[in-house]
Amino acid sequence: MIAPLFRRGRLALCVAALLSLVAGCDKEPTKLEPVKVDTYTKANWEELPVTSDADLLAGFTAWRSACARLAKDPVWAVTCTSASQVTEDAAAIRAYLKAQLEVYSLRSARNSPQGLITGYYEPVYPGSLERSEQTQVPVYGIPEDMVVVALDSLYPELKGKRLRGRLEGRFLKPYDDAATIREQGAKAPVLAWLRDPMDLQFLQIQGSGRIQLESGRQLRIGYADQNGHPYRPVGRWLVEQGQLKQEEVNMGSIRGWAEANPQRVPELLASNPSFVFFGLNPDSSEGPRGSLNVPLTAGYSVAIDRKVIPLGSLLWLSTSRPDGSPVIRPVAAQDTGGAIAGEVRADLFWGTGAEAGELAGNMKQQGQIWLLWPKGVALPNSAPAPAPGAKP
Repeated sequence: MIAPLFRRGRLALCVAALLSLVAGCDKEPTKLEPVKVDTYTKANWEELPVTSDADLLAGFTAWRSACARLAKDPVWAVTCTSASQVTEDAAAIRAYLKAQLEVYSLRSARNSPQGLITGYYEPVYPGSLERSEQTQVPVYGIPEDMVVVALDSLYPELKGKRLRGRLEGRFLKPYDDAATIREQGAKAPVLAWLRDPMDLQFLQIQGSGRIQLESGRQLRIGYADQNGHPYRPVGRWLVEQGQLKQEEVNMGSIRGWAEANPQRVPELLASNPSFVFFGLNPDSSEGPRGSLNVPLTAGYSVAIDRKVIPLGSLLWLSTSRPDGSPVIRPVAAQDTGGAIAGEVRADLFWGTGAEAGELAGNMKQQGQIWLLWPKGVALPNSAPAPAPGAKP
């Protein structure tokens, strides 16, 4: 959301201050580096690990669900138009993919095909539309005093970079960090009230969720904006404090530590200066909407690093569940996240509720990713960086 009240002349008065506010940028680097050409290593269809017909159909259907939004994208326009004619048959899908797309193995900066595959989900937490003795934790909408500036309006080399802050006179100062917002509140609408501050933290990490009201209704909320401060995993803080070992960090262990150390929860939360503001979503049984603004499909939608993989891309994923069982399937790049960075990196959406949360919270697997890219279309270079989310 770009603030419409800024005139170009007024913005120029404080642009020097804007560029110096590293904490207010979407990402810490102030310059986009082009992705190396060898990130995309040409491969053959025969090199892809075999998937089942059911997974092939589900992954293709998840990707095709975004074609209405991709129809005007020159990269996907032709491919999506022809995709609408493909029948729901595994043989027909395979023939279509081989005719339309080429295969590229993604490689890390060290030329390794292996990378990190994590998981996320849509949590459901108890709450209320009114503040009460049991519900004291506010879920904020977008603050009315937060200004968002697109830096590439003056500096094209900062394409995709945004700066968030608050006006003080003629100057833009960094917006409050998470600890300040929790202590002093925000000049923002309160969408709902939660019981546990850790519930809010996990909602912010996941980027969307549902609040279970006493009436039986589930209030659906999704990422709307962020305070401009960098996301720092609370699990990292626990490791640095010697409270958990690196291999022990997951949502369950973080939650367990918080329950055992309630007096230190404010300190834990303050270690992550990022704070997410939410918006209300329509009541629906569909999955939450990702950065591409299409409903996510459990098991077949992923969040990716947009500098490497453009939103809307079709990928081939080979990884495993936390129990070691294989996950080999096409998946759709339909979301992004502040902590999802790197060439061989994806966050697999597992669905809604406790069972999905168990999978997502324990998933920290090695895996490989192949980009399925339209024939005759130039490979991606440095796609614009997304607004920061807060997924782990």
